Amino acid sequence: MTTVPDVGGPVPGEHLDRLTENLSKVEALSKRLIDVMTHKTSHNPGLNTPDHGVFTKAAAAYWAQAVQNPAKVLEHQIEYWGKSVKHFAEAQQALASGKLVAPADPGPRDRRFANPLWDTHPYFNFIKQQYQINAEAIEQAVASVDTIDEIEKRRLKYFARQIVDLMSPTNYLATNPDALERALETEGQSLVDGLENLIADLEANQGELVVRLADESAFQVGGNIATSPGEVVYRNRMMEIVQYSPTTETVHEIPIVLFPPWINKFYILDLKPQNSLIKWIVEQGYTLFVVSWVNPDESYADVGMEDYIEDGFLTALREVKAICKTEQVNAVGYCIAGTTLALVLALLHKRGDKSVKSATFFTTLTDFADQGEFTPFLQNDFVDAIEEEVKEKGILRSYIMARTFSFLRSNDLIYSPAIRSYMMGEAPPAFDLLFWNGDGTNLPGKMAVQYLRGLCQRNEFCSDGFELCGETLRVKDVTVPLMSISCETDHIAAWRDCYRGVRQMGSRSKQFIVSQSGHVAGIVNPPSKKKYGHYTNPDLSGDAETWMNGATFNEGSWWPQWGAWLSKRAGKQVPARVPGDSEHPSLGAAPGTYVASTTSL
Repeated sequence: MTTVPDVGGPVPGEHLDRLTENLSKVEALSKRLIDVMTHKTSHNPGLNTPDHGVFTKAAAAYWAQAVQNPAKVLEHQIEYWGKSVKHFAEAQQALASGKLVAPADPGPRDRRFANPLWDTHPYFNFIKQQYQINAEAIEQAVASVDTIDEIEKRRLKYFARQIVDLMSPTNYLATNPDALERALETEGQSLVDGLENLIADLEANQGELVVRLADESAFQVGGNIATSPGEVVYRNRMMEIVQYSPTTETVHEIPIVLFPPWINKFYILDLKPQNSLIKWIVEQGYTLFVVSWVNPDESYADVGMEDYIEDGFLTALREVKAICKTEQVNAVGYCIAGTTLALVLALLHKRGDKSVKSATFFTTLTDFADQGEFTPFLQNDFVDAIEEEVKEKGILRSYIMARTFSFLRSNDLIYSPAIRSYMMGEAPPAFDLLFWNGDGTNLPGKMAVQYLRGLCQRNEFCSDGFELCGETLRVKDVTVPLMSISCETDHIAAWRDCYRGVRQMGSRSKQFIVSQSGHVAGIVNPPSKKKYGHYTNPDLSGDAETWMNGATFNEGSWWPQWGAWLSKRAGKQVPARVPGDSEHPSLGAAPGTYVASTTSL
């Protein structure tokens, strides 16, 4: 980008004419904007914001504290007033001296303010520093409220942070030097392109603002992503089972069945050959089956956790054993599918069924006693709104979940992409991971409520038991040998919470690994990249901090260690199996048809 020394400087007449011409195009675009917003879809309003009671309680607590301890509150207020007045006085002094320059101390660093103008231009520097003063004051006020319970405090901190992030000057054209520079450089074309991008995103989602993170035209599922060869060997209303073609002459006798989460699509494990866990597993000499879940519509409203277990997990175990002619399989569950795999293992234990020889859990929560960063969304006001939403729609639509997850990392997943797309007029990047992230799925209404109420809110699996499939399921009934892989910076399934659940499982043989990075990158971490290491400690007798303090750091991916652990539980070598058999003919090539289904609002 060419740097414009002074955004407020003169603009040549010919450029101004072209700028005016481009801006006149906005009128036509505005008509499209009005049209799409007129036909905007709707959802339960309780999903938009926290219940006003969160702020009412906080305000009451704050003012009660002001009465009881006025000195503390006044100290905060005077500090804020002092910083603001001093900041204004310094700006006025610079103006009075005739030297319109930024102060020598530009303020704390923040990657949102990377443009040099935030430090060198007095206008932008004043706005940035005042924003940082305001943000600090809000955070300090929230921190000082100590007469509300911990859950309400967490919610208050979260929603206060959302307000602070929303009010960043980078989110507004008049106070974003990058966007203003681009507008001048392109003679207004960037603003026209940005409005085009905004309207296109709104039109694609029936008026709901879902920021497009990736160039969707750059990827084709089964074309240039999800390309590992295999066949669909089974299909029912809940899933397709994909069996992958062998690449070795012999394979381990006991097959692997991998259950991905049904909140997203399974091809995160097969984006491209260089980082495909699916490809790597097959290359290690395993017969691999992967479940591809259906993307439910309104007709799945009454589908519950029991349907995912009976028509999904148990059916997959049965069919895979039949195809491979074995009595057992090694099972893998990722995220919510790992949680459900734990329920399945407890159920099999109750029934005396030994179909699963070992279990591997990727970023799996079973103990929800600490709701972590999801605390704001797991209280009754928000879950009540979800329950009302699914009663009306039959499903929890994918964009609602995507928006919730995005707000946990709003600067990275909402504001920064929106600035690039809508204010800078840039096309979304051709990034496969972001393409997958935007390819969400719906959740059946009954299943969503069961999961949120019984598991997340009441934590029944780790307390009195979760009633399902005619049994009372408890985490202690998970007794097969297991390995759990969690991720150090995972904001969805925090590693400490994963560890707490594993400790309560009844298995005699347990392995626990913490990979560096987050929920996806920590799992999709091929050895060839040598990017993220992992922590190991065979002693699970202490709490999470004790475990980590005694852990050994290992360079590189955890995949080889898992492969070595799994090979001891995978049986002898047998001739490689081609997909399917006479009872399971190919129903189509991998990655199948369910994975290609799109969602609608």
